[in-house]
Amino acid sequence: MDYSIVAEDLLFPEGPVWMEDGSIILVEIARGTVTRVWGDNRKEVIAEPGGGPNGAAIGPDGALWLCNNGGFIYTDVEGLLVPGGCPDDYSGGRIERVDLNTGKVERVLDQVEGRPLKGPNDLVFDRHGNLYFSDHGKTYSRHRDFGGLFYLANGASEAVELDHHHTSPNGVGLSPDETVVYMADTMTGRLWAFDLSEPGHIMPAAPPFHKGRVVATMPDLQYFDSLAVLASGNIAVATISNGGITVITPAGEHTHTMFPDPFVTNICFGGEDMQDAWITLSGTGKLAKCRWPEPGLALNYYA
Repeated sequence: MDYSIVAEDLLFPEGPVWMEDGSIILVEIARGTVTRVWGDNRKEVIAEPGGGPNGAAIGPDGALWLCNNGGFIYTDVEGLLVPGGCPDDYSGGRIERVDLNTGKVERVLDQVEGRPLKGPNDLVFDRHGNLYFSDHGKTYSRHRDFGGLFYLANGASEAVELDHHHTSPNGVGLSPDETVVYMADTMTGRLWAFDLSEPGHIMPAAPPFHKGRVVATMPDLQYFDSLAVLASGNIAVATISNGGITVITPAGEHTHTMFPDPFVTNICFGGEDMQDAWITLSGTGKLAKCRWPEPGLALNYYA
């Protein structure tokens, strides 16, 4: 696939958000910043939340909402920046809100039902302004905190746990009719689907001890990162190891498009026809742009 590089020298970029003025807002996880990219490598830092800002989305209030994983240990491996376990200066997992006019960062929540968030990773708003988000958990030298899927109703001050004890929850998205929440799990290379009876309520899958159903599991050693849903209902999942974008149908069929970085971590869509795609090549610190074969699903909120 033909593509161009619109920004480089980024410190593990993630969470790209297409803006109506044509710019892209993304996070630099390793720098702890929110950065606006204008193309031709022109960029500016617009907020400094610190920790590890990750998935991002415009909310119903016009602000940028962030998952913050609290930080990673980073290692240079043959010129690639590779994230790892929990650092000594880990600042805790949280959901944050960024005022795009002032750069002010507000902590929205850092616990759910009395349990601290460990590594919030990705988020999506439904048409009613309700928020679904994942917690990736946290990795240590000899053990790991599990993660889950959570829900914050529009206007609520407390979130609720929808499902937990997943290995490494990552990308989150909604089907076009918003009756399904998709969640990618990194280490298992697996895409989950959670059927909703109404916003924030999951219908149990079969067998009854599962809340979700597995849409697809990748062969060989592949890891899943963030995702975006396409207008067709297909799911575009950023894929690590064989770096690229894996497009999965709701029936579980999948195809793969390679990009030149083993750490392809996210994709967003924009433009008049929603076929302009921006992909974060995080190991090499670049943002790529291409024309995608089918349009992405328009999100509910833009700024």
